[in-house]
Amino acid sequence: MTETIDWAEFAASLGAIPTETDRALVRQKSRDFYWYSPVLKQQLRGVSGDIVVAPRDEADVITVMRECVRRSIPITPRGGGTGNYGQAMPLHGGVVLDLIGLNTIHPVFDGVLRVGTGAKLGEIEARCKPLGWELRMFPSTRRTATIGGFVAGGSGGIGSINFGQMREAGTLLGARVVTMEAEPRVLQLRGAEVNRVHHAYGTNGIIVELEIAMAPAQSWLDYAVAFRDFADLARFCDTIARADGIAKRLVTAVDAGGAAYFKPLQEALTPGESVGLFLIATQSCKPFEDALARAGGRIARKLTEAEVEATGAVPAFEFTWNHTTLHALKVDKEITYLQSRFPGPDYLASVAKAMADYGDEVPMHLEFIRVDGEVACAALPLVRYTTEARLRAIIADFESRGITIFDPHTYVLEDGGMKTTDPEQLAFKRHADPLGLLNPGKMRGWDEVSAA
Repeated sequence: MTETIDWAEFAASLGAIPTETDRALVRQKSRDFYWYSPVLKQQLRGVSGDIVVAPRDEADVITVMRECVRRSIPITPRGGGTGNYGQAMPLHGGVVLDLIGLNTIHPVFDGVLRVGTGAKLGEIEARCKPLGWELRMFPSTRRTATIGGFVAGGSGGIGSINFGQMREAGTLLGARVVTMEAEPRVLQLRGAEVNRVHHAYGTNGIIVELEIAMAPAQSWLDYAVAFRDFADLARFCDTIARADGIAKRLVTAVDAGGAAYFKPLQEALTPGESVGLFLIATQSCKPFEDALARAGGRIARKLTEAEVEATGAVPAFEFTWNHTTLHALKVDKEITYLQSRFPGPDYLASVAKAMADYGDEVPMHLEFIRVDGEVACAALPLVRYTTEARLRAIIADFESRGITIFDPHTYVLEDGGMKTTDPEQLAFKRHADPLGLLNPGKMRGWDEVSAA
């Protein structure tokens, strides 16, 4: 698709907009955490863009889009590169659009933050918290992930126990989006319209600015708690998740097989213990600890936010969500994972049955969240990988039990989560990217329509 492009001429057409064509650096910027999946590691190992372009503002983005349309050059947007499914990897070469320069953080007004797509989530929180506000939710990669990457590629995370998934009404309030046309337009999406570009992998517009609802800041205690029996830990997590009077931001359970990979916690744990990770507001520490004692668990580690910062300790949230898999991969390169949700209301019974059937082949990892206002049991269990056929067999068996699988072993948007094309996102792509140049190969619905 890009073999005949004169990249020096293209870079010159962009004027002062920074570009990079060094092959090693371009290849580095063409990567995300796709290697969490042995399937994607094989499929995507040779993928690279041709040039990295780093716009400094919205006007730069418009210039890049215009020049790319003139030459039919594909664009793959990139934030912090912390995604896990190849979302930011350019399957057809072309431009890797590095958006971290669009990082303006405006003051919070009436609980609403207006922020550039390239602002890092950790920086947003650090800037807003002294003023009394904090993020409603963030991924375990908060230190390095960008807000635009989180919105375009993520769905929830730490904080979802309070605010549900990002797609639910009230968190994403607005998005400023540049279209991929001969004369790019700047569209302002509001309310539910934002879902046209949320979790669309940048296939149907470049997000340049977002408006998000913030939460009043609280002081959080960082807990790791230990249980000898995972079933007791899971029940305790369920109790805390449902305890509306206990203010929390994170409720996670990892069985002993997974907890053994948490090297920074090993001095606090004994072999065979499962671990729960929590962020509990200071005013709720006493009722939380009372409930823990009644459940038969113990505090393995307890730190204030200031102590985490002063000691350089790994914060509790960096043992959760996709960081659980990262800790395991640092020890065992044959580990991979699944993303799933256990069926309710008796999801703990379903968890226990899966654990009994798979044992140490699938170490269990649960994340408690809210979906449409109800407590739900999401899971990112580890998998001791042997072959793709075995991995697919496990997935098929989970699905036969009514366990929803959000497949992390595909780079195709629909195949990973929704399992069907979102008609609103597809319609918006026709409107905003009529030539199909944005992150090509990632939206199956577009490819099917184009091939018809």
